[in-house]
Amino acid sequence: MINLNTILLFILIILLAATLQSSTGFGFSIVSTPFLLIILEPREAVQISLILSLVISLAFIKKVKNDVDKGILQRFTFGSVLGLPIGMAIFMLLDIAWLKIGIGVLVLLLTFFLFLNIRIKQTNIKDIFIGSVSGALTTSIGMSGPPILLYFSGTDTPKEKLRGTTLIYYIFICIMSLFTQVFVAGTTLNVWILSALSLPLIAIGMFFGEFLFIRINQAVFRKLTYALLTFTGVYLLIQQFIEST
Repeated sequence: MINLNTILLFILIILLAATLQSSTGFGFSIVSTPFLLIILEPREAVQISLILSLVISLAFIKKVKNDVDKGILQRFTFGSVLGLPIGMAIFMLLDIAWLKIGIGVLVLLLTFFLFLNIRIKQTNIKDIFIGSVSGALTTSIGMSGPPILLYFSGTDTPKEKLRGTTLIYYIFICIMSLFTQVFVAGTTLNVWILSALSLPLIAIGMFFGEFLFIRINQAVFRKLTYALLTFTGVYLLIQQFIEST
């Protein structure tokens, strides 16, 4: 049964996720999917994240088109096609407990590597590999952002290029992943109702995200991202531990 606390949590999740993705290009799934899994079934949580991330990316096409690295975008897209069916198989085979644990561990590992300030040399093969991992994570847990975030952070990608390339990439990956999800796992009316009701929240989040993008430098963005990733990973693992005891 839906209560006031659930509604307020849903609103907060969507607002924070929309703000982060609008300002950085990668944050929606990192924020939304783990916490939506707490209040919704996995299929609904993943599909709502995909739909709303797609809406944000479409809304920003004109603004970020000049910041897109077209070569990397093409290789990400090619790689994601290879990863999509793998991710769907993972989604169908793993239960919610393993999904939550997997997300929590993944987020914490990602954050650890970012804290180490690792550096990666960008190559075409690595672009394709990262795209395939992103595609697999999108159809399995609705989180395409973590591998791309790690990769771009490791290659010292400017925030403008990061935001532009990832936002446009999400258009393709979200459409393909949503189609795969609906075709294989089905969908519910609740997914589309909640997505439609979230549009005003998305608009507000996009406004605040653009405000932050203009006024906060890349170093501050990175620190905020580390804090958010750490909180998300720890919270998921603790929450799953409490549920299992």
